[in-house]
Amino acid sequence: MTETTYKGNDLLRGERLQIMLDPDELRVLDDFRFANRMPSRAAAVRELLRRGLGVAGGPLDGGAGPSQSYGVLDPAPPTGGAKG
Repeated sequence: MTETTYKGNDLLRGERLQIMLDPDELRVLDDFRFANRMPSRAAAVRELLRRGLGVAGGPLDGGAGPSQSYGVLDPAPPTGGAKG
């Protein structure tokens, strides 16, 4: 089954990704979107992913921290292991 747009055109992006943002993260995303005149939140997220993936480096804990440790507005990635 392929998805289509409301105009009936084939949807080029077939995978969906659902994320949860707290109100402050959503506000920052919307501020970025409007400052850069982007057509949608999805476009803003794709642009931020493109920019972020272009930066060298990764999580300091090797990705072992809990999901909530990777907030958009956190000043830095977590430095310790998973909390138990």
